[in-house]
Amino acid sequence: MAHDGATDAAKAPLLSASSTAAAPRRNTFAFVCATLASMTTILMGYNLALMSGAELFMREDLGLTDEQVEVLSGSMNLFMLVSILAAGWAADVLGRRGTIVLANAFLMAGALAMSLGGSFAALMAARFVTSVGVGFALVVAPVYAAEIAPASSRGLLSTLLDIFIDAGILLSYVSNYALAGLPPRLGWRVMFALGVAPPVLLAAGVLAMPESPRWLAMRGRDDEAHAVLRRTSDTTAEADDRLEEIKQAVELQAGGAGVWRELLAGPSPMVRRILINVVVLFSLQQASGIDAIVLYSPLVFKKVGISSNSAALSATVAMGVVKTLSILAATLLSDRVGRRPLLLASAAGVAMSLASLGITLLVGAATAVSAAACLVSVMAFVTSFSVGLGPLTPAYGAETLPLRLRAQGTSLGIAANRLTCGILSMTFISLANSITMAGCFFLYASAAVAAWVFVYVRLPETKGRSLEDMDVLFAK
Repeated sequence: MAHDGATDAAKAPLLSASSTAAAPRRNTFAFVCATLASMTTILMGYNLALMSGAELFMREDLGLTDEQVEVLSGSMNLFMLVSILAAGWAADVLGRRGTIVLANAFLMAGALAMSLGGSFAALMAARFVTSVGVGFALVVAPVYAAEIAPASSRGLLSTLLDIFIDAGILLSYVSNYALAGLPPRLGWRVMFALGVAPPVLLAAGVLAMPESPRWLAMRGRDDEAHAVLRRTSDTTAEADDRLEEIKQAVELQAGGAGVWRELLAGPSPMVRRILINVVVLFSLQQASGIDAIVLYSPLVFKKVGISSNSAALSATVAMGVVKTLSILAATLLSDRVGRRPLLLASAAGVAMSLASLGITLLVGAATAVSAAACLVSVMAFVTSFSVGLGPLTPAYGAETLPLRLRAQGTSLGIAANRLTCGILSMTFISLANSITMAGCFFLYASAAVAAWVFVYVRLPETKGRSLEDMDVLFAK
């Protein structure tokens, strides 16, 4: 969208969409900081997807029922709503960096509690502890990455979040497969115990990062903010311009209503427009059924004749590899092609691959051909999801929200995302028993079609714009 010609020149963004056209040297320090922050989400992916294989052995060890497996698998998404909604407040009070350290502490405690759990109730309590850390990490890591990054590489750095979530998912699949030979009582406990040490190391790394320059400016610590910006901008002139834009944004938002009141009770038309985009996009991302595949892929593969645990888990590992590698496309292309084209291509691919998977399952015969068709459809699905809807949804949300509302607004979007995910993951087995597994994937395909329409109608391109320039983009 073009700038309104009537816009006051004094309020015009210092970094216009065209100011990054020269493609200056990329800042490696910003890359390191965003990487450390985003790496916390490895534990989110690991703990969430580990249930896909661990539940096969937990059933045998603890005698869990289908209903208990559903609740245990999906409950973390509902539990984390508490920490997701509190994460914005924590990020504003403790700082982005302090909240990420706190997230790692909860992740370590949750992994230890899961490995020691001896009953369904104990495991549910452990999932709650883990969910607190995951909720904090999901909200604050993309906010920190967006705020630390210069406009020239913000798309790339913001997609690191999903890269590490996918890496955690892949590690959980490898863990499932590698430890499947251990006795059932021991194997799944070792799987969860492997998640105890990494949060300690990550917390130490996060403490070496600088605080977000935007958070420092909100606290009136402009000199410290400028020092961070000089280290994380592509040029010294850009650092000066970024600081001036941040200060303008802080001044405009000073003395306003409370953040939650401004978001929910009386948002301006611009804020309402952005908030609707964020919440709906986050919801449709999960409504496309990604976590049903992540959590229940062994059951899907068994449906088409891949019957043994080891074969189903090896197919799941292959899916994890494809998913992790596919996200590199979004990482490399989001700052070149733009967010909008990748989101549209992703939603279309997800819809078609889910329809293909539904047709394969509808045939019903467990043959080598149907197994191969199922694998191809699943691989196409995770590839399509990972080039757009997966990594770019949190990136788009974090970069479009105004500074003062960014942490809480991101919290609201992720809360909608996790609520949708919790509903899907806690109902998949029951829904498949009711409308068939094929019916589930046809339903998810319709959500992907809705996502394509929503992106096409509602979402403008944000490539190359500074964060403070978003107000102009969405003011129309």
